[in-house]
Order: sequence, then structure tokens, then C-alpha cells
Amino acid sequence: MGNTALFPQGILLGLGIVGDDHGPSLTPLAHSGFSYVDLVEGLHDGHFYALKRILCHEQQDREEAQREADMHRLFHHPNILRLVAYCMRERGSKHEAWLLLPFFKRGTLWNEIERLKDKGNFLTEDQILLLLLGICRGLEAIHAKGYAHRDLKPTNILLGDEGQPVLMDLGSMNQARIHVEGSRQALALQDWAAQRCTISYRAPELFSVQSHCVIDEQTDVWSLGCVLYAMMFGEGPYDMVFQKGDSVALAVQNQLSIPQSSRHSSALRQLLASMMTVDPQQRPHVPVLLSQVEALQPIPPGQDTTQI
Repeated sequence: MGNTALFPQGILLGLGIVGDDHGPSLTPLAHSGFSYVDLVEGLHDGHFYALKRILCHEQQDREEAQREADMHRLFHHPNILRLVAYCMRERGSKHEAWLLLPFFKRGTLWNEIERLKDKGNFLTEDQILLLLLGICRGLEAIHAKGYAHRDLKPTNILLGDEGQPVLMDLGSMNQARIHVEGSRQALALQDWAAQRCTISYRAPELFSVQSHCVIDEQTDVWSLGCVLYAMMFGEGPYDMVFQKGDSVALAVQNQLSIPQSSRHSSALRQLLASMMTVDPQQRPHVPVLLSQVEALQPIPPGQDTTQI
């Protein structure tokens, strides 16, 4: 699938996606920075796909696009977006990386949160726990291979036909444990985080990276806490801070105040509070969270728990 020569002429043509030298017929889905996501149809199989096109101006851009494709190929997991095909196309003096991905008609978790909010509603606790379970399973798979997602947020979580969460946008993924040795490396990591980790979901330790420290996968646990907060209350805990122009970097250094709501159990609130701990070493690791979330799962209708 990674063969450049085969991708447009072979794989995409086999799907009926490429019609001529100008490329596929595109319906725009999204646009961000130097990347575009278009809806394309496989005329031969009748399936829709999302075609992510990344404009590559330099060699570094091409390497990062290749790395994103490589990250996708590491996983065959129901809660992580799979890569159908990949190639690098030359467009004159420029290059475009093409990542062919499954299309999810339900959109993202954020789309669902917004849809409910427009009607004055929120996700129920049972729905939240089921979503949280899938997200944790996806993160567990990423961490188990020694990586961290680094940009977990509701817009980077797709929803399948059955409502199952699927983690996407693996372009910010890197090794889970980063040993920082010196102020130059600390500043470089801080600058990288400022570009690649969404500010209102970014862990406190990435705002001011210490000269001698270890940054690890616990950054994802903080982001997961922000996602959980958004599922519970309809917006991320620091979305309004950012929108008002206040300092998110300062806000995340203080313990989060969780609003009172009769919609949520004390167990769910405690779970959220544990993730939103400023000290990364005090946050639970994903396998621990996973066991806690599994224990909180609602009992399927009609299932009798009485032990005889």
C-alpha cells in the first residue's frame, strides 16, 4: 500500500477514485493549515473515503507526512483510524502527500457534543462512559507501542456507525518518554508543543518545559481529562479561557474547579479530577483508568446481576 507508483494508478484507480491526470473528483470536508481533507467516492466499490492531502514545501514536510502514514500503519485497532493507502505526488516543484482514510459520516465527537448542545442537551453518563472506554482502549494501544498521541481533543475523535470512538490525526504522535537534558532542548520541545498540541487541551508540563525532566505519555491523560470535561459540560475546561484571550498557561497551573451537576455521579467526577492533576506523576496511567472505566460501565438491559 505504501508503494508510490501503485497508489494513484493502482489502488485509487482500483477504487475508481482517480479519473484523470488532475486527480480525483473532490468534495471538501475540512481544511487546516497546509492540509485539506476531501470526500472521494470509490466508483468500483461504492464506498466513500476521506482523502487527506498535505502540501509539502520542504523535505521536512515530506518526512513528517511519511511519519504520519507510518504511525497509522503501526496499528490495527478498532479505536484507531486505519490508513487505506498512502503516496507522495509531485505537483510541479511542490509535493502533496495523499493519505486515503475511511470516511465517517457521523463526524467527530465534537460534532455530537455541539449537536446536543444546540438542543440544550448533553451526553448521558452512560454514553460518556462507553465513549471513554473506547478512547482509553485506543490510547492504551498507542502507549503500549511506546508512543503518545499529543493532540487528543474532541475534534480528533471520530464516531463510527455504532457510536464507537476512533482516534485520528496521528501527525503529532511521537515517542512517549522524552528525556529533556538542558534548556535548549526544553525550549525546542516547548516550541514544538506550541505548534502541534492544541492550546486548550495541552498539558501544563508542555507550557513551561523544565531544563531537566522527562515528558511522558501522561500528557495524553491530561488531554483525556479535558475531553471528558467537554463530554460532561459541552465545552473544554479551558476553551473559554482561550476565547476570552486570557492565559491558558496560567490557568492550567491551578487545580481545576469542576462544576456541580446532578447529571454526573461522584465516581465520574472523581475520575475527571484524577486526570486533571497538575503534577503528571500524580495522574493515573491509562491501564489504571481503563480498569476504573470498565468497572463503571452500565449494566446491559435485561442482564441480571444477582448471584445465586
